[in-house]
Amino acid sequence: MFSETYMVNAYLAGTVISIISALVGTFVVARSYNFLTHSLSEIAFAGAAMGFWLGFAPLLGMVALTALSAIAIGSLENAKVKSDNVTSAISALAIGLGILFLALGHSSSSSATGILFGSVLGISVGDIQLLLGMAAFILVLFFLLFRPLSLLAFDEAGLLLSNKKKGLLRIVFLLVMALSVAISSQLVGSLLIFVLVTLPAAAARTYQKTIPGLIALSIFFALFGTWLGLALAYMTNLPTSVFIALIEVGIYLLSLALAKVN
Repeated sequence: MFSETYMVNAYLAGTVISIISALVGTFVVARSYNFLTHSLSEIAFAGAAMGFWLGFAPLLGMVALTALSAIAIGSLENAKVKSDNVTSAISALAIGLGILFLALGHSSSSSATGILFGSVLGISVGDIQLLLGMAAFILVLFFLLFRPLSLLAFDEAGLLLSNKKKGLLRIVFLLVMALSVAISSQLVGSLLIFVLVTLPAAAARTYQKTIPGLIALSIFFALFGTWLGLALAYMTNLPTSVFIALIEVGIYLLSLALAKVN
């Protein structure tokens, strides 16, 4: 399996994506941003389709649109406007624009399938380099802002900052979340982003209570699902995202069952 260059690239990309998704997902789940994750995934679809239409990397289109949307949603939250309805409207608009961009770009059905369900087995060296750069940026941000981000997600009342600074921190977190959504879409597609961003972190809450413990176990669950999913996809010639989704959902359901027993 590892004699194939594309599989080596897929495992490298999958490992990076899983670590970033699980790290950010720990904070996403703690802050109850699960619905927003789903909405950003639909916005990512429009961004990727825009990239195909305009002739640049779909990942850059995803980053651009999800980042702009995150800033807009963060501004609404800071203004104390109930943003659920607005987020839903933006999601619906994004899906419509995504379909329009695909039509304008005369993109093939395989391009649309790659956006919706991921295409990690066909990832290029250039895509991996861009992926590594984005992942490094997210890790540096988390390293520099780990304590305030932890308080924001797990104990906002203990965050001793002015409202203005809290608002800026929320927007920074939403931007990081948008980047992680764009990154995750390379592996599981825009429709299944929540599989890596929310499910491993949600499952980890059954077994761990400390922030480092949650992050570590969430990363383990994400890596386990990704590595096993890639191996099964290679052996069966079926889409990778199918296996990753089944594995992560299985881990989550098992965690729920164990939580009820205990």
